[in-house]
Amino acid sequence: MGKRPDGYHEVRTVLQTISLHDDLHFEVSGDGAVALSCDQPDIPTDAQNLIVRTAQLLKQSYAVDKGARILLEKRIPTRAGLGGASSNAAVSLLALAHLWQISATPQELLEIATSLGADVPFFLSGGCALATGIGAAISSLTDSELRHLVVITPKATVATAEAYATVSSSALTTMNTDPILSSLHQGANFRGSAPWPLYDNLSNDFESVIFDIEPEIRRAKEALLQAGALGALLAGSGSSVFGIFADQEAQRRAITEIKREAGWRIFPCVTLSRNEYHREIASRGISFLRSFNSESDIGA
Repeated sequence: MGKRPDGYHEVRTVLQTISLHDDLHFEVSGDGAVALSCDQPDIPTDAQNLIVRTAQLLKQSYAVDKGARILLEKRIPTRAGLGGASSNAAVSLLALAHLWQISATPQELLEIATSLGADVPFFLSGGCALATGIGAAISSLTDSELRHLVVITPKATVATAEAYATVSSSALTTMNTDPILSSLHQGANFRGSAPWPLYDNLSNDFESVIFDIEPEIRRAKEALLQAGALGALLAGSGSSVFGIFADQEAQRRAITEIKREAGWRIFPCVTLSRNEYHREIASRGISFLRSFNSESDIGA
């Protein structure tokens, strides 16, 4: 929606948790150190990693003398517009607050999450939500029924800074956002064949520039539509695209039919409602997330 005086961009975007995820394993240590390891050697395990920064910030904020050994099993592609780093940061925040027995209020954890990154607060709640401001102000939207998705991450890299610098304010579709959000609210409680969201309203301002920067991303979207997707869209600023399919059988046929180009990664997944997301976290022994189970705004 344009650049702000503080240098950030004003955004208005719908976020949705899906079943694609990394695995994180935590073990409390007594030496006070935070040690991260990962099954993919190209992933940084020092302070460049948001998981480590999360742990260090939590230790500093609450004078924690314990440490942690953390193992990251990576599935979500990096730099792909899928929120992998942000989701890992949010879960690390919740897990370490629980394991280190920190007496923190939900608002305090929310403030830490916001300082770590604009997308991190969303993963304290999950489900379907509207993000505004720099993306950290989160308002819960009513969850729709389960949707079957196919996510393609092509062999293309798009720097977020480059994407924001390239998109022209005159090309933004701000005028169309209210009808899109209205259709989400109207369709959210419908339990028939109404699509999520209405497919002819799918819109992402970044497509106008990203497809020119990386034509392979456009081909990935076209592949999804040719394979029967009811709608397809660029995820965030890319490089991933997702397609929405009528059911699991249509999803399976699409994965079989899509002509894979070298380096493409293809993920079948489903949407996760807010309650499902909370249950997944709680099943790992972390109950802190329940504090964020609210229909009200949780962002700053």
